Amino acid sequence: MIKIREIDHIVLRVVDADRMIRFYTEVLGCTIERRQDEIGLIQLRAGSSLVDLVPIDKKLGKMGGAAPGKEGRNVDHFCFRVEPFDEAAIRAHLSAHDVPNGPSESRYGAEGEGPSIYVNDPEGNTVELRGAAYAS
Repeated sequence: MIKIREIDHIVLRVVDADRMIRFYTEVLGCTIERRQDEIGLIQLRAGSSLVDLVPIDKKLGKMGGAAPGKEGRNVDHFCFRVEPFDEAAIRAHLSAHDVPNGPSESRYGAEGEGPSIYVNDPEGNTVELRGAAYAS
């Protein structure tokens, strides 16, 4: 039997790598862990997981077909577990970076029902920022 513990990594095909790096590092607090520029791979540390950025004009990106866009995204959304989930602080930080965000809603996730906020990165990928499950 396979047991999934957490998101290991996600891969996003991107048009503007620099803009995406700024969003994921400056807005969401990821760090650059590793770059393989010869094949077009930038790996960002997101807690215990990775977000891989693959520019569509580099070797790996060209292998994936058309560019991501509103009508042809490669990812619906992905979720980062945020600790602590201080909604006011999160919203203030997003606003400081001019990142629009949706309402905080109760949604079901890996730990159960809990609060989350959706945002979009610069290329339209939806990112869910999620807090701890509500106490039973």
